[in-house]
Amino acid sequence: MSTPFLWHNGQIKPWAEASVHVSTHALHYGSSVFEGERVYATPRGPAYFRLGEHTRRLFESARVYEIDIGYSEDEINAACVDVIRANQMPSAYVRPIVFRGAGGLGVLAKRDDPVDVAIIALHWGAYLGDAAERGADVCVSSWQRPAPNTIPGWAKAGGNYLNSQLIGLEARRNGYDEGIALGHNGLLSEGAGENLFLVKRGKLLTPPSSAGILAGITRDAVITLAADLGIAVEERDLPREALYSADEVFMTGTAVEITPVRSVDRKAIGAGTPGPITQQLRQAFFGLFDGRTEDRWNWLSLVNAVVPDREDQEPAIHRRTPQQQPASMEASA
Repeated sequence: MSTPFLWHNGQIKPWAEASVHVSTHALHYGSSVFEGERVYATPRGPAYFRLGEHTRRLFESARVYEIDIGYSEDEINAACVDVIRANQMPSAYVRPIVFRGAGGLGVLAKRDDPVDVAIIALHWGAYLGDAAERGADVCVSSWQRPAPNTIPGWAKAGGNYLNSQLIGLEARRNGYDEGIALGHNGLLSEGAGENLFLVKRGKLLTPPSSAGILAGITRDAVITLAADLGIAVEERDLPREALYSADEVFMTGTAVEITPVRSVDRKAIGAGTPGPITQQLRQAFFGLFDGRTEDRWNWLSLVNAVVPDREDQEPAIHRRTPQQQPASMEASA
């Protein structure tokens, strides 16, 4: 699964050399923020999809938890490009992650405790396997999304995904491809790692960003593409039963891209096959990468484009120093 190189604390290094100490704060308390990004093979070479927006959200997530990334957005963007170049990848799934490193074991990290930044790139196909084409079989989970003012849903933080694991584990154990969570109010929220769309009488319906969801970048792209295609979109509160009466259902996200749903709780959606509006949006989305859809929104960033000299960019807030290891602990993982 690994690739030869990754980016870790300011430099490209062999995959095996990026080690993390067992006292790392994020390992004990979930104090990490991250992104998931896709690089697509295009006629003009590998290209990131909405790289700038992903990096911006990474910084916004870090701000919520007062984690000082220590690099500028431009430097992180350039590092993401460097990882793809170093591994000579035509396409990839890319994971930038920022986490509190090896310091004290208190819940509240000390101000001078180290922060690590890493970027890995992997070969990764469809997140839900052949469900991307046939349609996924999903269930409504017994696990709910956290209520507002408990865990910030807009921050893409590592700890948030413990809830997603419970949703996904329950779904897989019961023979489904994925699970859908309700919010604290019993209304639809999102999938374990995906945003949710319904189609009803030709209109797209999707839970609002206040429904305990991650405000997805692919979700935003689908809303934009739908408007471009003349498809009406409404963000609104939706009850669970809206799933069962929908003409079509699909899920969106960087990993899942646009995946149709063919059944919910073993009830067929529409004809039990990917619906026409879902297919239309999938064609428009994937058309961005083979040239069928014009990139009028400048969503693609070519990896092989000229990258400005690092010395010409704004300096980082501060340079990362090698991770400090507690003197009494030598084991690493």
